[in-house]
Amino acid sequence: MAAGVIAGGKRNVLGVLVDAVDYDGAAAQVVRAAHERRPLALTALAVHGVMTGVLDPAHNARLNAFDVVTPDGQPVRWALNLLHGARLADRVYGPELTLRVLARCAAEGLPVYLYGSTDDTLGRLVPALGRLFPDLRIAGTEPSKFRAAAPGEDRAIADRITASGARVVLVGLGCPRQEVWAYAMRPLLDMPLMAVGAAFDYHAGQLRNPPAWMQRYALEWLWRLGLEPGRLWRRYLLLNPAYLARLAAQKSGLWRATPPPPADERPASFAV
Repeated sequence: MAAGVIAGGKRNVLGVLVDAVDYDGAAAQVVRAAHERRPLALTALAVHGVMTGVLDPAHNARLNAFDVVTPDGQPVRWALNLLHGARLADRVYGPELTLRVLARCAAEGLPVYLYGSTDDTLGRLVPALGRLFPDLRIAGTEPSKFRAAAPGEDRAIADRITASGARVVLVGLGCPRQEVWAYAMRPLLDMPLMAVGAAFDYHAGQLRNPPAWMQRYALEWLWRLGLEPGRLWRRYLLLNPAYLARLAAQKSGLWRATPPPPADERPASFAV
């Protein structure tokens, strides 16, 4: 690992194991796995992602089997610093990490496969990425079918991705579907899988990023709530206070947030 790169390993945040890592450390792990042709599963978790694990033990175990879990939201970064003295200066935001990995893929000749979202979003995303990274090779794209996988479909998907020549897969299915998908597909692919949340929508120009000051002070949730109140009000107005209460309990020692053992079996069904 290069000097100055932070890759401090996993730390317990409410029972979910999150990496004390920065952008360079996370990107380096993805690119190294791509060159070495080995599987790696990465996701970027904000408060909603962490709380999804807290409230679902099976999903918690699944998350704790991921190779890299980055602190996507500022409150998750704060938790790493508060609970474990991580001294992280910034979060590792999924859409920004996506751009940094794609820049390296373009420079190092690593083809990328885009899995998830809709035909319309992918149709906007591919040319947008081409403008940002003229040397980037898109090996293939595949929209979500928005249904459960049929028997044997996981292998068919893996075969299509492998045949494309891709060395990195970006997964944009939303939380927690994308984590379930990446966890299920990891044993079938010899390449890194990055669950990148809303990065497809942002980079396709279909979502607007909040102002930098809102991101810096952990107010991105308020921006997104204003854009999609009907869909997101439960996520932010219920889960955010629950997260803070549990964080205070873990810090004070009133609650032992014991991580469940990592899952050792792939889920019987998952969304595609």
